Amino acid sequence: MASLINDVDVLVVGGGNAGFSAAISAAESGARRVMIIDACPEHWAGGNSFFTAGAFRAVYYGLEDLLPIVNNVDQALAKKIDMQAYTVDDFSHDIHRICGGRSDPALSRILVQESNSAVKWLAKHGVRFQLSFNRQAYEVNGRFKFWGGLSLKTQDGGKGLIEDLRRAAQGLGVRIVFSAAAKRLGFDPSTESVQSVFVQTAEGTEREIRAASVILAAGGFEANPRMRAQYLGPNWDLAKVRGTPYNTGACLEMAIRDASAKQAGNWSGCHSVAWDANAPAHEGDRLVSNEYTKSGYPLGLMLNTEGDRFVDEGVDLRNYTYAIFGKAILAQPGHTAFQIWDSQMTPWLRKEEYRDGRVEKIIASSITELAEKCEQRGLTNTTKFVETIIEYNDAATAFQKENPQKKWNPAIKDGLSTQSRAKRLSLAKSNWAVPLSKGPFMAVKVTCGVTFTFGGLAVDPKTAGVISSASNSTIPGLYCVGEMLGGLFYGNYPGGSGLTSGSVFGRRAGKAAAGAAIARRGNPHYMSRL
Repeated sequence: MASLINDVDVLVVGGGNAGFSAAISAAESGARRVMIIDACPEHWAGGNSFFTAGAFRAVYYGLEDLLPIVNNVDQALAKKIDMQAYTVDDFSHDIHRICGGRSDPALSRILVQESNSAVKWLAKHGVRFQLSFNRQAYEVNGRFKFWGGLSLKTQDGGKGLIEDLRRAAQGLGVRIVFSAAAKRLGFDPSTESVQSVFVQTAEGTEREIRAASVILAAGGFEANPRMRAQYLGPNWDLAKVRGTPYNTGACLEMAIRDASAKQAGNWSGCHSVAWDANAPAHEGDRLVSNEYTKSGYPLGLMLNTEGDRFVDEGVDLRNYTYAIFGKAILAQPGHTAFQIWDSQMTPWLRKEEYRDGRVEKIIASSITELAEKCEQRGLTNTTKFVETIIEYNDAATAFQKENPQKKWNPAIKDGLSTQSRAKRLSLAKSNWAVPLSKGPFMAVKVTCGVTFTFGGLAVDPKTAGVISSASNSTIPGLYCVGEMLGGLFYGNYPGGSGLTSGSVFGRRAGKAAAGAAIARRGNPHYMSRL
């Protein structure tokens, strides 16, 4: 671990994917000294990025466009892959649709248009990409069918991503200092530009680090129960934290307080998922990491503790629903629910999320027995539980009888629903509605896991420079990337676009910050202050 130095060209606050992308970009753009500081100790390195599955949503032009940057596909395997192109129009449409048309158009346009070059830039710097067979493809009739426009992931997920980014940054001479929490910003009174960050060290002393440019990449406020309840609403203080406990919103509050940074984005919105009810409450588990996610609900049903369904499990592909269904679970009695499958569906569940030893499986030979066992884990109405599943099975069977031409296909929205002329549910399952009728049956108890918050700071899309609420112009020397950047996501987000955003805007911020630092270093008036 490097030690603090008093004077740098570019200081990056936060060591996740966005922070490392910014630091790497600054270093390769000519910044003389680049340093990353992180409030966490080294054994918590990587921020929330460490806890991700490493999925990057990016434009690509078919399989041939991705093969040069992935390491898990040989020629024989490539011949068994079905993968459609994911175009600029596809990505743009997904952001517009999933975010309800509220995403800042300039930010989303840059994210989409630079996504392809960003992942190739990361690959050039040694990030090991793979095709996401385990998460984004189903093997159907001997062929791997990729779905949902999210085909890339990093080797070993977020753990591998952070390992690769640290290696790349250190290879470029970037210093990385842990247990160094940014407390306040310092300004040049003559130019009103940011000139330093005051840092609290592990020993409790305060140090001033002078910097020609500062890039904030310290995450949102998802690990702060007070801020969650304040901004997201009642009961959000009870949600489980998926990732780092160090994303407390402190740097958001610092920028707003010290620099009058303009706020932007969906401050009452966040990314939250179906999460193992037995997971730790206030921080992620660095060994288990993303395996606490429970995203197999499209293959079955989700019932609350009163025995009612509360979401359309098949309304869309998982990529477009998993970030909002955590919120739906939090709104249920006891903030928990049960995911349910029969023996036809359990083989299709992702092994890393539902394997033995990782999750508590509730197994029964009948639906009635399953209800009785779930009662021991919080189910309050076993009769309604059984009735709900039977009613669903009847509706799914009626639809199949009326529509024998429709076939179950987990790689597309297959149209197998519960809504036929003979029987319709008040809450549909719009796709993948197969009767759960063949034992043994399995249930898993889930709750809400909060991933990251959507509220952040307003930035100039071209540079990621932070905008002042007082002047509505950029604040000289201050930039913002990653979860701290506001305006991209509203209510929901297309899966995998968070990491892509961190790299796209981190790359831009690093280049802009290096350019500004070089210009300031050449200014004799500025040099006289150092």
